[in-house]
Amino acid sequence: MKNPPALDQLIAALKVLPGVGPKTAQRMAFHLLQRDKSGADKLARALDRALTRLTHCERCNTFSETPLCSICADPERRPDQLCVVEMPADLMTLEQAKCYQGLYFVLMGRISPLDNIGPKDVNLDKLMVRALDDVVEEVVIATNFTAEGEVTAHMIAELLKERGPKVSRIARGMPVGGELEYVDLSTLAQAVYERKSLTPPADPSAQPG
Repeated sequence: MKNPPALDQLIAALKVLPGVGPKTAQRMAFHLLQRDKSGADKLARALDRALTRLTHCERCNTFSETPLCSICADPERRPDQLCVVEMPADLMTLEQAKCYQGLYFVLMGRISPLDNIGPKDVNLDKLMVRALDDVVEEVVIATNFTAEGEVTAHMIAELLKERGPKVSRIARGMPVGGELEYVDLSTLAQAVYERKSLTPPADPSAQPG
């Protein structure tokens, strides 16, 4: 017996969610249709609203309903510090940790050669414009301590090398392979406070010509 086409379409749509396989998607679909139609309606409306209203902040690239997100529009934030994270969830986790008062840039991904995701796919060109605006004095790299996050951090550090702002990396209080979104807030805060400089020290033997 075949499922009705509308049911198959719903199951296929639910399978796009991370960690959701065919059986889980089928259970979700049956639950929404049989036991929680109001929840299904609320989900459909919320998705429609998000897809219609959300865009990217012009400065930090996170999701926003306005040209500038609430953080970029906040005059109390430090404009001389720019923290680079992979995803909006990482930004939210740092905000919850209350350990950082500067501004952000959200890459919306990370470099992953195995997945054919390169620098252009994670907005590094836009990051360079933002970081080299003559206002930013320190770029804090807070990509995850995964293989892909480390490659991304190295690429950013190399692009910014000797180009103006100091470059630092959150400390390795973070577990190897760990992702910011899942780390407890006190560990994350300590990693930010103890961040390490990636900017080479000035050569004391160099004399101005």
